[in-house]
Amino acid sequence: MKPTRILSLFLVALLLLPIFTLAETATQENIIITDMLGREVAFDQPVKSLVVLQASDAEILYAIGAGDRIIGRGEYVNYPAEVMALPSVQSGFETNYEQILALEPEAVIMTKMSQAEKDAMKLEEAGIKVVVTDAQNIEGVYAAITLLGQLTGKNEEADALAASMRASFADLTEKTAGTQGGTVYFEVSPLEFGLWTAGKSTFMDEIAVILGLQNAFYDIEGWQAVSEEQVLTRDPDYIVTTAMYFGEGLEPVEEIMARPNWENLKAVKGKAVFNSDSDAITRPGPRLVDAAKALYDFVYGQAE
Repeated sequence: MKPTRILSLFLVALLLLPIFTLAETATQENIIITDMLGREVAFDQPVKSLVVLQASDAEILYAIGAGDRIIGRGEYVNYPAEVMALPSVQSGFETNYEQILALEPEAVIMTKMSQAEKDAMKLEEAGIKVVVTDAQNIEGVYAAITLLGQLTGKNEEADALAASMRASFADLTEKTAGTQGGTVYFEVSPLEFGLWTAGKSTFMDEIAVILGLQNAFYDIEGWQAVSEEQVLTRDPDYIVTTAMYFGEGLEPVEEIMARPNWENLKAVKGKAVFNSDSDAITRPGPRLVDAAKALYDFVYGQAE
């Protein structure tokens, strides 16, 4: 081949290189994600401004280094502390669309459990894209982490967070292998408001298994109301309350210990009633690891 021919081809290649590079960059930036309801949502690039209505999703975003993308929060989003400086919007049954639209986010993140389908429709009609999460168990938490990592371009950070959680749970499983830790009753709603508990297919039930415990209500599905008589009949070895204390009356553990007809429960007689950090154990996010470790310390610390 003649030298002039080689030189011409080389120059053409140099001229085309920026075009190929730009095309590749554009492909990398274009994001089409499938949320946890199976809805496809497209973005031109990783999202830079978000309104997050559910606390667990906000905690995931901060944990993967995307907390700075949040420009507005649902009123129950309260962790980490710096999120409290952001504008608050009404969510849940009283979602305030005007407050959300005024913030002009690129997208809104909401959960299936806390928001109605009409909320997503209203926002999308107004031109705001909506991403829905639905983490009911620990695998669902990992899926939510992956989803929010894709949304914000924090894929590696999301993978690292999920891997860290898996390793922590595996460590606890190894520590409790072969143990028979007894039964545990998770009291999600206290007696005065009507007892609710966590059954199978929930992250609380999975935490019990990880810790070598059996959920006293392993035979019910999801989150359900139960009767006081059912709790008394099942006579759990441990009780975990998620109630919060606001500085008046008996503290949550004291209230359970003082309930009429509960004094003969094994958990009460053994003073095996644990007040878990309500936010950590009830939110499908990274702090489930902290909740599991705290319960491990309570259960096996007592046995030592």
